[in-house]
Amino acid sequence: MQDASPDATPSPAIKSRLLKQLEKEIAAAASPMASAGARAKRAMLLARHGAVGEAREALTALHQLSFQHPHPEIGAWLHMAEGLMSYYNGFVAQQAWDRIQRAQAIAGSAPALVEVRVLAAAWLAQLAFIRHDPAALVEHARRCLDEALPDHHVALARVAMAMGVGWHYAGDVESAQRWYIRARHHAAVEGDDASLSALMFNMAGMRASQLRRESLWAHAARGPELLLTVDSMHHFDEAVGAQMMGELRPVLRAQVLTMQGGFDEARQLYEEHLPQAMSLGLERLGSSLLSDLAWCRANLGQHEHALHQAREAEIELDPDCELDDRAITHSRLAQTFRLLGEIADADRHQALADEAWQQFADQQRQWRDLLGASGLTP
Repeated sequence: MQDASPDATPSPAIKSRLLKQLEKEIAAAASPMASAGARAKRAMLLARHGAVGEAREALTALHQLSFQHPHPEIGAWLHMAEGLMSYYNGFVAQQAWDRIQRAQAIAGSAPALVEVRVLAAAWLAQLAFIRHDPAALVEHARRCLDEALPDHHVALARVAMAMGVGWHYAGDVESAQRWYIRARHHAAVEGDDASLSALMFNMAGMRASQLRRESLWAHAARGPELLLTVDSMHHFDEAVGAQMMGELRPVLRAQVLTMQGGFDEARQLYEEHLPQAMSLGLERLGSSLLSDLAWCRANLGQHEHALHQAREAEIELDPDCELDDRAITHSRLAQTFRLLGEIADADRHQALADEAWQQFADQQRQWRDLLGASGLTP
């Protein structure tokens, strides 16, 4: 019997070899139950492409099937898919973590559910990076790599990406690149354009963070080649129908322009896209991005507005935010206040920046030691 459910309908806007393959598997399945895994993977792929509404429709149909035919396999896949829906529909990392852990638990040790387990482990590794928990990153990456089969390309691409950004954050770009190459290989073999898009964005984002730090240390322009990368990402996403990074990419471009001295264009991009981007998971960067905007305004001669923006960045600075974001915020505010003639505020923020940079260097060393001791290699 053919699966005539709504989520078997092709998605013409998304040009993905993986999506076409999943839709063939769904159409060829002997029963809706037999296609449950493929349908869940299709819904997750739609979410990863940014087609969240279409993904929700596909998952609703799968939920209905689960009510009619309760089975651990459907339950595990559903929790896995709902976890990714939480992540991509607003980047709610904690809710995604809980649902994906539940998927992993339901999958247990059943041989038939190994794909759910390795995919869950790969995503838990990614979320552990976001939580800044390198021990958990290593733990879940090892679980994925220990059990994954050679053709589990989506999971292997994701775990390689997680290890890559982990090493990049730790300051070891060469090790990061080796993992990025592995992630690109698995995504390309599978025809998984959503993973390729995510990899491009993560690599560019990590490179931008590194260059922001270097530009603040050296007080010099950085990042001209990154603008080409950001433009390439845009063209790639348009070609494959990926929508997920549409609001985040302009903010990344604004960061690069700020480093280069393109203050007016950066200001316009921040004003237009920063509110939406912060609602999509960039809250932790709020103070550093607002300090960038204040720096742009100060350089454009908008002194009163720049001072107001700098004060806002001070208020938004979360004392528990990540060390590099805190250090970047204090450094940028020190520059901004100095340009505005607020010398006492500039000196205060410079002292706080120096302290935060030292703490960040210590943290990077801890990450390198932990990742290195893991024995995990690409």
